Amino acid sequence: MRALLFSLAVAAGVLTLTGCDRNRVFEENTDLKDYVWRVTDRPTFSFPITDTAARYTVYLNVRNTTSYRFYNLFAKLTITRPDGSIMRRKLYNMNLLDPITGEPLGKGTGDIFDHQFVAIQHLKFPQVGTYKAVTEQYMRVSVLPDIMAMGLRVEREQAPGEAAAK
Repeated sequence: MRALLFSLAVAAGVLTLTGCDRNRVFEENTDLKDYVWRVTDRPTFSFPITDTAARYTVYLNVRNTTSYRFYNLFAKLTITRPDGSIMRRKLYNMNLLDPITGEPLGKGTGDIFDHQFVAIQHLKFPQVGTYKAVTEQYMRVSVLPDIMAMGLRVEREQAPGEAAAK
């Protein structure tokens, strides 16, 4: 009986946590070895798309320490279709610290901060299948310390008239 109640409580907790994020199609973060993003490191993410009529928002996730020596981060995102052709390639400039004060931006405590940057809004994927996203750092140094993780989130946008996710 006790095991059944525990299982039900865990299931209810999982449903509560995942129910709040029902528009998320994909989210994954890759920890970088020794918290250094080398120019040769290319965190890659594969995600399924089943609805080509929907519009999506793509986010870049970044985790850094306050020891990061620049205020911004240049990163290139390349998205390829299931057939291997390039769908989108763009360079992004993301502010991790306030350029004037040097205060950390994003969410965090202590010396670790997480950021989620909108990369692409209102994107329609033309094919059903598995897409691939590759991220590359484009700073003027080949070794970029204090970038702990890089990630990608794909979220289905709410259609007009559709009830908001709860």
